[in-house]
Amino acid sequence: MEFIKHKRGIIEMLDQQSQILEELKKIENEEQVRILYACESGSRAWGFPSKDSDYDVRFLYIRPIEWYLSIFEKRDVIERPIHDLLDINGWDLRKALNLFRKSNPPLLEWLQSPIQYYEHGSVPGQLRELLSSAFSPKSCMYHYLNMAKGNFREYLQGEQVKIKKYFYVLRPILGCMWIEKSHTMPPMEFEQLVDELLPANNELRSEITCLLERKKSGDELDLEAKINAINNFIHEKIGHFEKTAKHLPGSEQKLDLPLDELFRAALSEGWNKKI
Repeated sequence: MEFIKHKRGIIEMLDQQSQILEELKKIENEEQVRILYACESGSRAWGFPSKDSDYDVRFLYIRPIEWYLSIFEKRDVIERPIHDLLDINGWDLRKALNLFRKSNPPLLEWLQSPIQYYEHGSVPGQLRELLSSAFSPKSCMYHYLNMAKGNFREYLQGEQVKIKKYFYVLRPILGCMWIEKSHTMPPMEFEQLVDELLPANNELRSEITCLLERKKSGDELDLEAKINAINNFIHEKIGHFEKTAKHLPGSEQKLDLPLDELFRAALSEGWNKKI
């Protein structure tokens, strides 16, 4: 029975991937763009999806060269309404490169997502090669810290808490721990962060492991009594990183010239035109 359930899950995942690729092709045709990269960005990439979790697909695209040769500001995102558990939206490459040079954490995460649906041309690989140069420990730690503080304040106060929200606080806290330890961009996968940052066989690790197993098995994880070991850990780490973040360095390298060159090369490569 377990094997049959696992096989059914694989078939459903493959069907969903086919639907995602079809939707991306449809977007290319309707919007007259070239998609360069598409990946999963949400709880499925983090490793703790619910049974009814959306597929959070994010993509990077370029438009024809003439589109950029205009005196007018134009919309540089493509968004589709959520349909059949598909949440799909993308960024124009010029927008993405401007955010990349500012060490935008969501974009840096997308480039190293463990679930990649589509990759075309050399741009994604070139950006990964530049990722360590773009990475700013300070701005990324503040991103994760603010995410943790907001979710902790909204969902995990009082004796009864929305217990599934622990993951949405723990993952950014572990991201801060990773940055403090290695000064590199944290991996997206929650279990990798837990395995590499938390000591085995202690109460905190046991509580987190139990919670993760319950979520994977399909438990709703709604209102329950707070888990003191996790709450205490979160409270301690938020206080610690509020003091630590301001002393971290920013990005040290200037990427304006290589990103300009990458953008021009991407337009030539994407539309087979010299510029």
